[in-house]
Amino acid sequence: MNDNDGRGSGVRTALVIGGGVAGPVTALALHKAGITATVYEAYPAAADGVGAWLGLAPNGQAALATVGADAAVKAAGQPVPGVVMADGAGNHLAGFGGFPELPATLTLPRDRLFRALTDRAVAAGVRFAYGKRLVAAEETPDGVTAHFADQTSATADILIGADGIRSTVRTVIDPQAPDPEYGGVLSFGGYAAVGSAPGIEPGTMYFAFGRAFMGYWQGPDGRPIWFAGLPTDTPPSPADLARVPAAEWLSRLRDLYAGHVPGERLLQHTSPDALMVVGQMERMPSVPHWYRGRMVLVGDAVHAPSSSSGQGASLAIESAVELARCLRDLPTPGEAFAAYEAQRRPRVEAIGRNAAAVNKVKAGKEEAHASAFPTPEDMFRPLHFHRIDWAETVHAGRG
Repeated sequence: MNDNDGRGSGVRTALVIGGGVAGPVTALALHKAGITATVYEAYPAAADGVGAWLGLAPNGQAALATVGADAAVKAAGQPVPGVVMADGAGNHLAGFGGFPELPATLTLPRDRLFRALTDRAVAAGVRFAYGKRLVAAEETPDGVTAHFADQTSATADILIGADGIRSTVRTVIDPQAPDPEYGGVLSFGGYAAVGSAPGIEPGTMYFAFGRAFMGYWQGPDGRPIWFAGLPTDTPPSPADLARVPAAEWLSRLRDLYAGHVPGERLLQHTSPDALMVVGQMERMPSVPHWYRGRMVLVGDAVHAPSSSSGQGASLAIESAVELARCLRDLPTPGEAFAAYEAQRRPRVEAIGRNAAAVNKVKAGKEEAHASAFPTPEDMFRPLHFHRIDWAETVHAGRG
């Protein structure tokens, strides 16, 4: 069942490049709008076992409900409604129990989110093609043809770049498009031994700022899960990063977090095989061109806000749904893309700027002061209460 009643852009088929978070949701939303989408993923198979933990905020869950994927994702996640802001000496500065009228933020491994979204999309009839790395795209007045590294090609009415922060589609649309911006920190995560940090309340996420930042919460199996950063002015390449033994990374982190409460204890009780080397903390600066002709960007390919925002996946999901609404209601792809950008750019760029300010604190470029941060309620209200009205008609120039 779909909602397209013939009002829309005339788009009936779409190529979605990228099978992470934005890709499957975009395909589901397009399906709901009456547009048939195929997802093309560069990796040879689904990304099982890839990636660290992430948080999916209430606004992201609400957007998933629009395409019928909220229940599957909720079943894969752990609800964490509470937030405590602290300093590195163990002092709690502010607390927040969540909004009672909203679902709790979900934490889950990134690959479980991928799997839940992919399974939901496949169940809806979306086709996925793996081992399809995009190398070029050419546009005609009536469509777009994508060319892949395996010498195959595919054609549809439009092409959507959901291919992440190192998007190929972004450079096809604009060869001068900016690259991701490094935030000055290498990101790590891990599991500490059960009982290694007394005082962690189940269902509460802790953010401890100080000379070094650490976030942590109690996982479903009782082990504390933590994420932390190692400030580094010149980051190693991914290959160099992978060559450093996990025990050496742990040693560097333990030196940095000596005296941090409870970071020192958590790291002392984390074994090398429980360490996750996430890599460079990055964000996308403002991207001048979100679309060109029949090609458009969605998710991290155009507005990755960095992990400091806690909103990367949620914003990608919102944008996927809004793009489908615009294509459903406006008479041409160009008008649909323009309305989509006008609707999304102010929100995603404001969140990205706020995350960049937090990145400076994590990188040791600015000192953290309690007065510099809003209360958790003030911080989360404009993020978590954002809702998309699927039934509302989109008009040219706005969402």
